[in-house]
Formats: sequence, C-alpha cells, structure tokens
Amino acid sequence: MSQVNFSELTGSLLFKGMATREIEYLSSIFTLSQVPEGKTVFIENMPGESLYLIKQGTVQVSQMLAEVDEQALVTLGAGDLFGEMAVIDGANRTVTARITKNAVLYSLNRKNFNTLVSENPRLGLQLTLNIVRIFSAKIRSTKKDYRTMLTASLARQG
Repeated sequence: MSQVNFSELTGSLLFKGMATREIEYLSSIFTLSQVPEGKTVFIENMPGESLYLIKQGTVQVSQMLAEVDEQALVTLGAGDLFGEMAVIDGANRTVTARITKNAVLYSLNRKNFNTLVSENPRLGLQLTLNIVRIFSAKIRSTKKDYRTMLTASLARQG
C-alpha cells in the first residue's frame, strides 16, 4: 500500500460533480496497491468488500459458465471502475476479476465507504450517485450488446 494521489484520475466519472478538496478527501480513504499479472482480485461468489479503480494495467472480468468453464466478459483498463456494488450492497461477487497486465489499483472498502457516508453525507451521496450512474451505464451497455448479439443470431437462423 502506498500514498494515494488522484490527480491523474480527476476526470473519472467516479469523481463527477466533486470539488478538488472533496477528491483530495476521498484520496485519504482509498488505498493504492500494485498487483502483479495473473493475480486474482476477487472470485465469483465471494463476499464483496471493496470497489476498485484502475490507475494502470488491465483487468479481465469473467464469469463461470460451468464447473470448469469460464467466459471472459470484458477487459478493463486505466480509469475503469469494477466491483463497485460491493460497497453499496455487500452481496457476493457475480464475476471474477483477474489482473492481465501488471496493475496499480485504487480501492475503497465497505467500512471506509460507510464511514464516509456517516461523516460527510453530501459527499457520500455524490459518490453513491456516481457509482450507481457508472453501474447503470454498464447495465445499459450490456443490454444493448446482448440485444445486438441476439438479433444477429436470430437473423442467421432465419
């Protein structure tokens, strides 16, 4: 773990609508870690406890299709957020996240998130809204991709 500095990520949607001093405050509750290629950040069905913002490197998100068959869903890079719902609902992970290129990750655990919401409700609300917006955009994109795939599949069958 090392000192967090968000200066290069202030354009992230995670910090949308926040003043510089608010982003600086958030930097005090995030941790920074270097994670080597091949390391698993979390696996499907384990309890969710942190969200992650990628500073550098790549992360592959996948899901189990069968006991030994895993399907890659997306590869994420610098500026992308993953595991974000863990701080809100604490439910089990629905996917697996693995480092595919040495990464530097900012993370925020559920305990620090809850402390933020208690101590600074306005900033906590803004962060929560930004997390929900990012998550909603992912759902919409996934739905659109699924619809496109389904339409193409039906066209080939017809």
